[in-house]
Amino acid sequence: MSLNATTVRYRLPLFPLPVVLFPGAFMPLHIFEPRYRRMVARCLETDRRFGLVYHDPDLHGPFSVEAERIGCVAEIMEFKPLPDGRSLLMAHGRSRFQMADGLESEEEYFEAVVSEVPDMLDASTDLAGRRMRTAERFSRALEGLGGEEDSSPEIDVSRDVSFQIAAAIRISPEWQQALLETGGEADRLDQIDRLLDSIVDATDG
Repeated sequence: MSLNATTVRYRLPLFPLPVVLFPGAFMPLHIFEPRYRRMVARCLETDRRFGLVYHDPDLHGPFSVEAERIGCVAEIMEFKPLPDGRSLLMAHGRSRFQMADGLESEEEYFEAVVSEVPDMLDASTDLAGRRMRTAERFSRALEGLGGEEDSSPEIDVSRDVSFQIAAAIRISPEWQQALLETGGEADRLDQIDRLLDSIVDATDG
């Protein structure tokens, strides 16, 4: 899916995984493959960033760098080396990116030229109001599922609500990836609302 990526392009190492990282979300990762150990070592020596790309080898076969593929820039916030060369790290989603082209490299891990994907803005949308309504829907859905109030994630309506909720719910990564590729927050909130309404309807029934 092609989005309106910015023209500033840069080189980014890629980490394909069967999960989706959203901007603003945190994700713990266990690094054990030698090629990704080298990728992480390089990231720690430079800007601590790599691109996490959704890819399930059981569903999609071997990974390949494809133009227009959308992923999320991940920044290494915490790093814990283990005695056998493996490591644990905490990645923080920063921004969406779109691949422009693959790169040949002496390294075994994947790299691509990418550009940042900004959100599409709709001046006619009351985004603050939309965020509040979706956050309220999320609370009702959690109540319907019997969730404990103290364990419910706090939604910060001063920033993108769609990514916060999508990172908090358990749903197929294919759905999450489609949401990541959706151009603007208002459209993403529409998708979140439909999902939350279906949950509320099911629990009420």
